[in-house]
Amino acid sequence: MNRDIYITEIERLRDVSVRGVVFAISGLLLEVRGLNHMLSIGARARVYGLPQSVTEKGALAEVVGFRGDTALFMPYSSIEGIGPGARVEVIDAIAAIYPTPAWKGRIINAHAEPLDGLGPLPRGTQPYALRAIAPPAHARRRVQNKLNVGVRSINTFLTCCVGQRMGVFAGSGVGKSILMSMLARGSQADVNVVGLIGERGRELQEFLQEDLAEEGLARSVVVVSTSDEHALMRRQAAYVTLAVAEFFRDQGDEVLCLMDSVTRFAMAQREIGLSAGEPPTTKGYTPTVFAELPKLLERAGPGKKNEGNITGLFTVLVEGDDTNEPVSDTVRGILDGHIVLDRVIAQRGRYPAVNILRSVSRTMPACNTDKENALVQLARNVIVTYEDMAEMIRLGAYRKGTDPQVDQAMQYYPAIEKFLSQRKDEKADLATGYAELAKILGVPWP
Repeated sequence: MNRDIYITEIERLRDVSVRGVVFAISGLLLEVRGLNHMLSIGARARVYGLPQSVTEKGALAEVVGFRGDTALFMPYSSIEGIGPGARVEVIDAIAAIYPTPAWKGRIINAHAEPLDGLGPLPRGTQPYALRAIAPPAHARRRVQNKLNVGVRSINTFLTCCVGQRMGVFAGSGVGKSILMSMLARGSQADVNVVGLIGERGRELQEFLQEDLAEEGLARSVVVVSTSDEHALMRRQAAYVTLAVAEFFRDQGDEVLCLMDSVTRFAMAQREIGLSAGEPPTTKGYTPTVFAELPKLLERAGPGKKNEGNITGLFTVLVEGDDTNEPVSDTVRGILDGHIVLDRVIAQRGRYPAVNILRSVSRTMPACNTDKENALVQLARNVIVTYEDMAEMIRLGAYRKGTDPQVDQAMQYYPAIEKFLSQRKDEKADLATGYAELAKILGVPWP
């Protein structure tokens, strides 16, 4: 195996070294001359800074644009020690990783380097490009069969199918990370691939030790890029997450890909685009943001024949709890459903704070039986009726007996709210969820 790796690496080596020099620096952007006919967007190079600086041995940088005969590079890390005249050496290497099944249980960064102190990562023989193209739509299998995600409210009201892609839309502090950890621990997928994009560094150990815990980590690969890392690192962490998921899919595994969050990926792409001179559009987002989002999200989904599937759950951090802001609106149009976490529900202490009425699973009606769909619709009608009259009920303005439907909603609603609540260490399954909901509503089951 190792012999094949070395042969592949040797065959990719250049016969000559291609070099240029830094001409100017603008913010985090390096303007390089002498390479304009030898580069393309996405090409990589090492930039060597002053002796005894952090960049003495070379800082990795990527081409993000061109301006006349000048190539515009953005570094992945600090540019301390780099100035005009610094040497730039092109790296003839594809942006790829070499995953193996032994990566399960490991924590890596955007360069697929270990962060867990457990030694070097094993290296596979097959490269997986970071910016791969999604499988052809006509070659993919249809989405089918339910996936137990371990969360009662999603299993029952927003049933997720194998290979489906769902968005989790929420403002800050409403419980996205805890919901993600519940999904990672409770799902029946073979492998979890968790991408933490732009996470707070303080929260990483908390998420790993308390939320994900040893049980969830054992069958997961966690890709981390904290909020203080450069935009290229945050963007690349998202690409690495999907590349790892694609590897396990090709092994025939059922993969649950969890990414928190797509919004921080979009913000990183906006930062890169603005630095390269792209015009800002809605809320400052550049055109490439809306071009890159579908390319990233379409990589999740059902695989081809004899492959596994990637079921994707992507969180979207909505600004000001506005689910119609540009990134949210774009992502919602790409995915196969959305789960909305409501701050008002969280404030009254019900977790996970899923707003059933504002959430939808587009594949759910087809993968449920008629009896299951009827039960869920009956429960939704109870919630709608109660919430329409909630203010009058709280004020004492409604008198029992006035409307039979409202009376029924008042009877069932507290039990449904309790049903939707779930501790983060509690697991649920599909069959039990429907049976419990039927018992609450007084419906014979099965």
